[in-house]
Amino acid sequence: MIDAKRLEAIVRQAGEIAFGMWPGGGHALEAWEKAPGNPVCAADIEVDAFLKRELGALLPAAGWLSEETADDPSRLDKGLIWLVDPVDGTRDFIRGRTGWAVSVALISERRPLMGFLAAPARDEYWSGVSGQGAWRNGEELQASQRTEFAGSRVPADSLPKEDRDLVMVDKPNSIALRAAMVASGEADLLATLRWGWEWDIGAAALIAREAGAAVTDAFGHPLNYNKRDPRAFGLLISAPAIHDAAVTRLADRAKAIAG
Repeated sequence: MIDAKRLEAIVRQAGEIAFGMWPGGGHALEAWEKAPGNPVCAADIEVDAFLKRELGALLPAAGWLSEETADDPSRLDKGLIWLVDPVDGTRDFIRGRTGWAVSVALISERRPLMGFLAAPARDEYWSGVSGQGAWRNGEELQASQRTEFAGSRVPADSLPKEDRDLVMVDKPNSIALRAAMVASGEADLLATLRWGWEWDIGAAALIAREAGAAVTDAFGHPLNYNKRDPRAFGLLISAPAIHDAAVTRLADRAKAIAG
């Protein structure tokens, strides 16, 4: 049986390692690009190594899939895998902004079992356990219960013309934190129309679902994890009553982009 308290302590410690390297706290930044437009920093690498060591010791039989580790196809034969983004929201981290988090999920038979987010720059620690609920700083979460699609709050920098019946709210760079905003009732809708990685969404999608949100890909299909190609097209998290309207609103665009 997994020691949930030990797991949470490991994720919190990972957050503190990242926080100790965050330029917003006055620390020197070491960053570069893995590819054009794809930044990485020393905190990504150090946190990844820490989590791989500590989570591997906690549950040696589990596989591993992380943004900062070369993929090992042997994970496909594992019933359990760790899904890790050592610093989700690297751009905000590099800029000294608070919109970043350490994201860790434990996946069991392609479904998230536990999810944790450590966002120490915001003094926020999020957790979710399948079938048991979700919490921020120890307080149980209740997702948005909005029933009208128009006027829904969306974490965004701008909105296309066809979506200007929606309302923009603060947008952290971390997609995990944007998903968590729906879980906490601070937003009503999060929608992306691009291919995204499992490690970006595993923990936060579980937290949102356990808080009562509807969680799917951009087409309204369930999310699966530990796939050979560890991507999904789009993420759609919303108050349950507006989810169908969101799928309908996005359908033509999703088809055009995803092909």
